Parts: sequence; structure tokens; C-alpha cells
Amino acid sequence: MKPPRDPQPADVILLEGIQIPAALGVTAAERRMRRPVTLDLEVEYELRPAGRSDRIGQTLHYKRIFEVVEDVAVSQQHKLVEALGDRIARAVLEKFDCAAVTVTVRKPKPIAGVLEYAGVRLRRTRDEIR
Repeated sequence: MKPPRDPQPADVILLEGIQIPAALGVTAAERRMRRPVTLDLEVEYELRPAGRSDRIGQTLHYKRIFEVVEDVAVSQQHKLVEALGDRIARAVLEKFDCAAVTVTVRKPKPIAGVLEYAGVRLRRTRDEIR
């Protein structure tokens, strides 16, 4: 009996180092400050067709992905980095036909002078939004 074949590694569209002011924080005062957060996204999508054809219509346009991320971060209030990351992941999965998305959210200097970043990395799949 043959061992099961490993699935092919997923192709990924990367958006790294996005900086967006977000209403993020446990207290209302903190959310009013709209401090920038740093976001990284890994959007799993089959890229072979685009690689072969060199046509934008066969991939996901990263500017459109950015616009969805920006809309979620700016237009809603978020108490937790976990909530912001989950909302971004769900919005990307709802808007684009991708297999999964991994979102990293970093909140700079959450504790002055002690901590560079606090954040989360979460992965959501298409099956989770159905």
C-alpha cells in the first residue's frame, strides 16, 4: 500500500507591513486615539494559472485585498487584536474566492518602554465562513 501523498503546498499572496490607523483598544479612550497597527496577510490562492498566463484576471488583485483590510480596520471599533484579525480574515474570505487567509496583527508599544509589539496570528479557512 502506498503512503498517502502530501498535498501540494498552497500558493500564497503576501501583503506585509500594512500600517493602518485603527480604533483598537479595551478602553473607549484608547479606541478614540486610532493608533496605527501593523498587519501581515497570507492569502492562499492557486497561482499557477496567473504564473503561466501573466494575466491579472487569473489572480487576486492585492490592491483590492488591501482595500478590504483597510475598510475593516478603519470603519469598525475593535477591543481586541483577536477581534480585528478575525474580522479581517472573515471579510477577505467573504469577498475573495481564496482557500484560506492568515492574518497577523501587531499593536506597537502597547506597554510603553516594555514591549515592542503585542499581537496575534490567526488562520481561517473558507469552510469556517459557510
